[in-house]
Amino acid sequence: MRIAVLTGPERFEIAEVPPPEIGPDELLVRVAASGVCASELAAWGGDPAVEYPRHLGHEVSGTVAAVGAEVDSFAVGDPVGVWVTSHGFAEYVAAKAAHCRPAGDVPLDEVLAEPLACAVNAVEEADVRLGDDVVLIGAGFMGNLVQSLVRLRGVRQLVVADTRPDALDRARALGATRVVDVRHESLAEVVGELTGGRGADLTFECTGGQAALDAVGEVTRMSGRIVLVGFHQGRPRQINLAHWNWMAFGIVNAHYRDVGTIMRGMTVGMRLLVSGAVSLRTLVTHRFPLAEVDAAFRAARDKPPGFAKATVTFD
Repeated sequence: MRIAVLTGPERFEIAEVPPPEIGPDELLVRVAASGVCASELAAWGGDPAVEYPRHLGHEVSGTVAAVGAEVDSFAVGDPVGVWVTSHGFAEYVAAKAAHCRPAGDVPLDEVLAEPLACAVNAVEEADVRLGDDVVLIGAGFMGNLVQSLVRLRGVRQLVVADTRPDALDRARALGATRVVDVRHESLAEVVGELTGGRGADLTFECTGGQAALDAVGEVTRMSGRIVLVGFHQGRPRQINLAHWNWMAFGIVNAHYRDVGTIMRGMTVGMRLLVSGAVSLRTLVTHRFPLAEVDAAFRAARDKPPGFAKATVTFD
């Protein structure tokens, strides 16, 4: 089978290797699509801490090709969403059956169960309530997923901020009550007007950047909650901790390493996806064959017009 191997900064090579063998509790999955996650960009871009060669890819969907002897929950031919920790940019992956979820009739290139699980866990941990005023900073792919799930909670205001007009157009189409281009408008002033000067009950930071961290403290009400969804890499970030202390913000770190928590998020997310309560149809915007995996990563880094999510797809 073919597999992408990261051999150096911004350089994948396609290798031919045997398909992985599976254990009795595993599935062999023929990969249909594998998403490019922003958390992988540092490794691809040449993070000094990264050792090469390296196998990336953890957002996988596909079809069951073989079933381990102890597995009775899946059959050959079943479409599935899969969580693996690496080796996802390949024609086949081996995954524990417990880390796979049924995909129903959803097109497999839209079945990205792992990032959907992250968004589910973020929204549930944040405890979004009926009638809340919510601000979401960052209208990229993860921000779009969080926004779609927050809408299901019946909030009053759902204000989405970004710097890209196309991203704000997508947020508007996903049901934002107000979008804010922070290059031209003050997010704090808009939120103040919409909430009678009170501020947001919850603010989701979905960029992984310093500017968003500066903004969340300006738009969240006293004793409101700040939810850190963005993956912060590179140099250390700064916050105005004296202000955050005084405002008594509740802080939710929406990054989870407990496998049970990840799997519960996948279960909930895939139920919503298969039922049609949420959709990734407009969010998976750029698709690349395996031979162009470097181009997929460049798109994820450069965010060309209309970009939300890049996937590597297989015939």
